[in-house]
Amino acid sequence: MDRAPFTMRASVPGDGAAVLQIWRDAVDATHDFLSAADRKAIDAEVADFLPSAPLWLAVDGADRPVGFMLLNGAHMDALFIAPAHRGKGVGRMLVLHALARVPGLSTDVNEQNDQAVGFYRRLGFVPVGRSALDGQGRPYPIIHLRHMP
Repeated sequence: MDRAPFTMRASVPGDGAAVLQIWRDAVDATHDFLSAADRKAIDAEVADFLPSAPLWLAVDGADRPVGFMLLNGAHMDALFIAPAHRGKGVGRMLVLHALARVPGLSTDVNEQNDQAVGFYRRLGFVPVGRSALDGQGRPYPIIHLRHMP
């Protein structure tokens, strides 16, 4: 599989529409367990904050965002990759960037998102807890993970 030359940079205000589209496409590709009503409600919540959030972006050779990560101290709040760029090392590049800054990085993942759970486990994250509800009280269990080198 070819790996395109991706680089990283901090987001700027003009990236808002692109990162929101990445989030939407990635969720549609990986979160089929969400009800239609919850997907719509979550979209509205994300659209309110994501475009102006301080993100790390993976960008292609034309400086177009193909994935993003949101770090909050020692916790990775979000990692989303455009479906066309999954499996090309984009997510790994972003996580390794975070781990270089924050050893012992933590993150949360939907229990029903088997692909993401496997991705994090392959990178050395281990479960350290579980919540029956997501952060907004919806019935989507969350696995709490921490990187253990």
